[in-house]
Amino acid sequence: MAGENEQYPPHPVPSYYDIGLDPLWETLHFPSLSHTNSLRTADGPYLQIIEQPKQRGFRFRYGCEGPSHGGLPGASSEKNRKSYPQVKICNYQGAARVVVQLVTNSKDAHLHAHSLVGKQCDKGICIADLQPKDPSISLCDSFPNLGILHVTKKNVSKTLEDRMTEAFRMGYNCGIVIHPEIDTLQAEVRVPRELTDHQRSLICSAASHQAKDMDLSVVRLMFTAFLPDSDGGFSRRLDPVMSDPIFDSKAPNASNLKIVRMDRTAGCVTGGEEVYLLCDKVQKDDIQVRFYEDDETGLTWEAFGDFSPTDVHRQFAIVFKTPKYRDPNLQKPTSVFVQLKRKSDNETSEPKPFTYHPQIIDKEEVQRKRQKTLPNFQDYSGQGGSGGMYRGPGGGSAAGGGPGSGGGGYFQGYPTYNNYGGGYNTGFSPGMSGDATGIKHAPQGRAEDSGDDSDVDDDPASGTSVRVQAQSEDVTAGERSEEEGVVEPGPGDRTGECLLEARLVDVAERQAEALFQYAVTGDIRYLLAPQHHLMAAQDENGDTGLHLGVIHSQTDAVRSFAQVLSALPGEDVLNMRNDLYQTPLHLAVITQQKEAAEALILAGADVTLTDRHGNTALHLAAQQKEGVMVEFLLRHRELVELVDLPNASGRCCLHLAVLANSLSSVRNLLLSGGSVEVQERSCGRTALHLATELDNVSLSGCLLLEGNANVDSCTYNGSSPLHIAAGRGSVKLTALLMAAGADPHKENFEPLFFRDDENCVEEEDEEEQDEGYIPGTSPLNMAATPEVLELLNGKDYKPVTPTSVLVPPQGDMHSLASETKRALCQALGGPEGGWESLAHTLGLGILNSAFRLSPCPASTLLDSYEVSGGMVKGLLEGLRIVGNCMALSVLEGALSEKETLDPQSTTQLLDAGLSDHIRDLKLDGRVDSGVCDSGVELSTA
Repeated sequence: MAGENEQYPPHPVPSYYDIGLDPLWETLHFPSLSHTNSLRTADGPYLQIIEQPKQRGFRFRYGCEGPSHGGLPGASSEKNRKSYPQVKICNYQGAARVVVQLVTNSKDAHLHAHSLVGKQCDKGICIADLQPKDPSISLCDSFPNLGILHVTKKNVSKTLEDRMTEAFRMGYNCGIVIHPEIDTLQAEVRVPRELTDHQRSLICSAASHQAKDMDLSVVRLMFTAFLPDSDGGFSRRLDPVMSDPIFDSKAPNASNLKIVRMDRTAGCVTGGEEVYLLCDKVQKDDIQVRFYEDDETGLTWEAFGDFSPTDVHRQFAIVFKTPKYRDPNLQKPTSVFVQLKRKSDNETSEPKPFTYHPQIIDKEEVQRKRQKTLPNFQDYSGQGGSGGMYRGPGGGSAAGGGPGSGGGGYFQGYPTYNNYGGGYNTGFSPGMSGDATGIKHAPQGRAEDSGDDSDVDDDPASGTSVRVQAQSEDVTAGERSEEEGVVEPGPGDRTGECLLEARLVDVAERQAEALFQYAVTGDIRYLLAPQHHLMAAQDENGDTGLHLGVIHSQTDAVRSFAQVLSALPGEDVLNMRNDLYQTPLHLAVITQQKEAAEALILAGADVTLTDRHGNTALHLAAQQKEGVMVEFLLRHRELVELVDLPNASGRCCLHLAVLANSLSSVRNLLLSGGSVEVQERSCGRTALHLATELDNVSLSGCLLLEGNANVDSCTYNGSSPLHIAAGRGSVKLTALLMAAGADPHKENFEPLFFRDDENCVEEEDEEEQDEGYIPGTSPLNMAATPEVLELLNGKDYKPVTPTSVLVPPQGDMHSLASETKRALCQALGGPEGGWESLAHTLGLGILNSAFRLSPCPASTLLDSYEVSGGMVKGLLEGLRIVGNCMALSVLEGALSEKETLDPQSTTQLLDAGLSDHIRDLKLDGRVDSGVCDSGVELSTA
């Protein structure tokens, strides 16, 4: 006995009902109960739960389904060792009666409408009479055959009323809340007791009220023990005890949470990457995706995935965006955990690993290539004879002269070059352009000679390009002779040698003529023209010279390259891709070089080519927040035709501009004919859906006002932007969409509820049986906050400006031109002076000592007056008081000139009602940048 008392504390905290704590009855005043009928004393008997029921995995069954397969198991129950809920009456030997009732899982316990079924169960409760087997052992009892009968929704109120009435009649209402007048009658009385009509009315009212908020997916067991009195009746009640909550296994908000599959398990520290997660049954408005990190000291970081109820599909899939990691400057991959978390009860799933990797700043590898070490000019001096490719002695035919000749070689004794008479504007001459028809990439190793030296592609001097290697392999003629052995030249070999020599002479002539033309004109294109076959050569990254010119911002070089390539025949070098599948035009847009992009487009670059992600140049420009490249590219008709073209991820340029939060790009795309209703291909969201997800009032207003977007456009699952705004609890976006005419009753394709037990339809209402119709989910059903629900029900939006926010004073001094301010400073600092008196007049005299320390006190005074919110009218009055006629005439002249111009406002509201709503939203939001504020009003220019 002593051991048992040590294991189970003898004095658990009693649970009494205090009427004053019940908010439902705070207006009623009843005396508190003394609970004189409780037998609880310091060493007296008390009831204790020694085996809790299993909280999850047990299903509540409807009456039509038959009894449960096995009773409610205990918390420690296992497959081969069953256990069941069990209680013990401590400090007592003898007979007793234990009553088991179902109660709610709330702060103040109420009777539950579900019923207990099984042996010893009647009218929804279980009554067990216990007889002691051993007088020396405390009385214990287990309940191996308990089942829970699920009441149908239409019968909750009636069943609850019967349950309350029976509990009051039999005295089983201790520890539960029915009604204050009923709860006071808990003293020890003879049972069953009769109810008055007034008491029945109170119970009926209480049952109807409690039925509205009852959670049918969770119950608790309440055990109450009664000891025999002197007459042998069980009327001496012990304090009741409550079990842990028991959740219905088929209820979405009570099932075990489990992650089944994720399409990605790693992401960037910046977050925002989309993840598709498959899971067991969840409730869309009661689930979170939790990311966390812990160590031996405990939790170090926690964040939640970003999604709305519309991103939860049929209770089994969630599409969310990863949160930002706590350290954006992460240097190496870090492992964290991700799990599902239920909001209502904080239940979590088993965590799964997730890896955050450092941010890749240079995704397009432009910065890496810019930092690449370039060789010095001296590195190109050659390694042949001492003269190399310049004048002077030197050996080797490849260095300039023919076999055995000196360094001057072919650069001496040429006749006049009258065959280069054609102008550049009409195209290069045949001599400069050469006779090769194309450029071919040679293999990495040295190819076998076919023996036909006249073949253009095999001739090393024909202009055929070779992929440049990181480490060049120079094989001289002497080394080649050693490898192949010495062979006596024959007649055929001599003929080939002559042809080679003639071709080398031709190449040298063209190079020399190009050099002369460059020297005369200074036009670099004369040097590039004979080399245009080599322009297709690629480095180890697959970049051509044109790529490198763009990467290193050499605009003049890019322009010259582009002009030469467009004028001469040959391989399409303008559109060659590097190893990242980027064309020179892609790089020009990425690096925001308008001049380079202009040169490439004018030279005939193909604007429809895509990179490895399916992005055209216009897609790449739309991803930039600045918007300057979008405006530039849309000046070209061929790019305007690509506005609605999707990339590999199914997003069009307008979608990318919204995701980049670029208001200017959105406007330019709309003005160029971009469709505001085009859907991205992953789930059918329009630009308005995306702007709503980002909670961006400015972009949403722009799409509605300037783009005339359909406010009720639907995704593939039928969700409108209002569904998203309501589900995310966005008050501003909800107000904006409602002002634009969104339908709060529009249903999507997600069922409002799920009917799991189709065999029990006979127990449902006739209305619910009609053709088995299950309604969809409307924004009203998804409202996340009371404020959003009020807006959906038609309440006007009233922005609340926090009083703690200090709004800087607004003046109009900024309207004065800089020339006017300069003239005022000269007048105030001149012979008439008066800036000190003016400072006192304007209320800034206390700062005169500081003004004197500045190089121009009058200028500092005017700046301070402007910062303090000063008005031009006040300055004019001050100058009149001071009497500085020169300064006064300067200011009056500027004002009269301004009135003569009579400027008109360049903005107008397209829709007064909608624009007023947007303006109100902007006033209390203060989250969007100043540049986005123009999304409310539209320019007429």
